[in-house]
Amino acid sequence: QVQLVESGGGLVQAGGSLRLSCAASGFRFSSYNMGWFRQAPGKEREFVAHIISNGGNTYYSDSVKGRFTISRDNAKNTVYLQMNSLKPEDTAVYYCAAGGIYYSRDYSYPYWGQGTQVTVSS
Repeated sequence: QVQLVESGGGLVQAGGSLRLSCAASGFRFSSYNMGWFRQAPGKEREFVAHIISNGGNTYYSDSVKGRFTISRDNAKNTVYLQMNSLKPEDTAVYYCAAGGIYYSRDYSYPYWGQGTQVTVSS
């Protein structure tokens, strides 16, 4: 069955960095676009970043552009999110998702991980 397992979340001070990983199994990873979303308490889930199946193109929300980098290793069935210059407003549960014909629309991703908590202290 399809599995997406995120890791790498934690507590970090503002200005710090974290690297999230998402290990995929149960589907042909190299054929799927991948995305990262996040949801803060009391807020709707929002798009963070997207990478197409071959890694050739990436897309970011304006709020993370220039600070976050999405990448993938198709040989390892893993997608990453490098987060630098973290801010308290980046605090959220971060989810990876597979699919994403419409990269910023969560409804276009059929497969989701369970999420990993990122907390940025001020």
